[in-house]
Amino acid sequence: MTIVFLIIVIVFGLIVLFFLTRLVSHKPHRLNQQHYQKRWLEILARVKTYDGMILAVIDADKLFDEVLKKQNYKGKTMGERLVAAQHDISDNDSVWYAHKLRNRLVHEPTMRLRKNEAKNALAGFRQGLKDLGAL
Repeated sequence: MTIVFLIIVIVFGLIVLFFLTRLVSHKPHRLNQQHYQKRWLEILARVKTYDGMILAVIDADKLFDEVLKKQNYKGKTMGERLVAAQHDISDNDSVWYAHKLRNRLVHEPTMRLRKNEAKNALAGFRQGLKDLGAL
């Protein structure tokens, strides 16, 4: 009788563990692509001036982090969420490049943004947003 009870407890524990891991695991949501497309076009409209390029990179980073959060990627920082999402992003390096560029723009006052850097960063964010289903 005790062996049967022990087997029942183990099976029940495994079932509970299975459902808990499914509950906690990453579950992507269907995103409103029209909403993100509109915001993306607003970001691109800023690129016409130097200051606009800087703001476009910063705002694209914010938009990307918003999508990571909506898609339930875990992490306290955007960097942690990027690590969690790395298998779902086709060109992880370009998104990291863009995020690091944003950090340099925000934290290094003497940083001068070149047009090709902004273009590469925005291309990385765009592809990442596509990969996550936002665009």
